[in-house]
Amino acid sequence: MRDVIALVMAGGKGERLDPLTRDRSKPAVPFGGIYRIIDVTLSNCINSNIYKIIVLPQYKAQSLVEHLEAGWNIFSYALGHYMRIVHPQMRVGEDWYRGTADSVRQNLYLIERESPEHLLILSGDHVYKMDYTGFKAYHEAKGADITISVIEVPAHLSNRFGIVEVAGDYSITGFKEKPKSAEPMPGNSRYVLASMGVYIFKAQVLLDLLRSIDKDDFGRDIIPMALEKYSLCAFPYKRENRVEDFVYTIKKDGSRVRVLEPCIQDSSYWRDVGDLDAYWNANMDLTGVDPNFNLYGTKWPLRTFQVQYPPVKTIFDDADSDRTGMALDSIVSHGSIVSGGIVKNSVLSHNVLVRSWSEVRESVIMSDVEIGRHCRIMKAIVDKGNKIPSHTEIGYDPEEDRKRFKVTPRGIVVIPKGTFK
Repeated sequence: MRDVIALVMAGGKGERLDPLTRDRSKPAVPFGGIYRIIDVTLSNCINSNIYKIIVLPQYKAQSLVEHLEAGWNIFSYALGHYMRIVHPQMRVGEDWYRGTADSVRQNLYLIERESPEHLLILSGDHVYKMDYTGFKAYHEAKGADITISVIEVPAHLSNRFGIVEVAGDYSITGFKEKPKSAEPMPGNSRYVLASMGVYIFKAQVLLDLLRSIDKDDFGRDIIPMALEKYSLCAFPYKRENRVEDFVYTIKKDGSRVRVLEPCIQDSSYWRDVGDLDAYWNANMDLTGVDPNFNLYGTKWPLRTFQVQYPPVKTIFDDADSDRTGMALDSIVSHGSIVSGGIVKNSVLSHNVLVRSWSEVRESVIMSDVEIGRHCRIMKAIVDKGNKIPSHTEIGYDPEEDRKRFKVTPRGIVVIPKGTFK
């Protein structure tokens, strides 16, 4: 993958994730206890042997930049590896980045001086595992100028995605941004093919497009216009990401045993955590016995900045006072103490304290949160830096919750950063 530069779009405001994005960009939002959303995309790059990465931030980027500087300073310039964080610099005009395509256009000089064969365009705010080496091999085998990774979604959800229309050989015949209806995918009239926001371009093709088209967005502008001149192909993410190859045999006590190795990819999982309900769903997907998105596979690890906190601690098993400290079907991060409370089906970030006789269910609790005694919290997202008073109930009375907090269409209660001091 030496001839590939990955460009990670990391400038989104994430307005539908408000209040989580009031002080941070969407890719910097915490995810899965110890990660930021952008860590997923960057880990895909490293695991795919891509070591030339350009991150393009813009909106409220300080939290993101500090995280990248602390956790991703792993590249060797002596070997030609790098991760460059490139803020808007107004090198070609008086504008900030006007869109995804414009952010690349304003930094063409960084690409031209490297002379790569291919450019990989990625979003820094999606959750999925993907080996980009297979994506590139497919692109080259098809002889395409541009290849778009696509995933199957039910046809009635067409208006939520950029929809790719294809012929039987998966050559792209049309692209529509959030249409009311679209052509179904080959062989299944109930599904359409949605763009995952993952593109690979022949480098010269993208350079020519950005110079000739004064438009700002890949999905809305560049891809539809490229259909008039170039060869475009769709990469069927679900079909190409099978994991059956990772079954192998070992000898144990003289017999042969079939073992399923923790998989490289969760073969059909992709989430655009674009709104609060989707964000909550993606975190809940991490919990349970067989998680939809597996953080524990050894062959496709996720990297992040590891905060130096002590191990998790659970205390009190007092039958006389009905006080038990335990966490079930949950992710609990370092520095957290479950002190006589119960945590179920939840994700706790660093340095969370759950005090006695409290219960946390189906919730995302970010770092530096203290939950007082006798609290009941269900289906909530609690941002960092909150000290929730004793006897507080959240998630049990929607009408009362709406008077104080934001409640999503699904009924998830969202507590902004620092609401409870």
